[in-house]
Amino acid sequence: MMRISDLQTKDVVNVEDGKRLGSIGDLEVDTDSGLIRAIVIPGQGRFFGMVGGSQDYVIPWNQIVKIGSDVILVDLRPAHETGYYLPPESGKRGTGGY
Repeated sequence: MMRISDLQTKDVVNVEDGKRLGSIGDLEVDTDSGLIRAIVIPGQGRFFGMVGGSQDYVIPWNQIVKIGSDVILVDLRPAHETGYYLPPESGKRGTGGY
């Protein structure tokens, strides 16, 4: 079992280029099913979502490759390049950084 606070302490890294994106600032949860739909990484320069102007990374849950002891690996390539399935009702494009 893992707690949200456990997720927030891990660095999020894009496996395609090795870039560190930051740490989880928020989660998108489907209130009907209780499932986590996406993780949200605050844009650079943001502090608790209040300061700064860069855009957040919203990464659909199915683009998480691996959750390790100190890092979360994600693949931000478009869904058509990775073969990941994104349900049509999600409204996500599968790119992660939008």
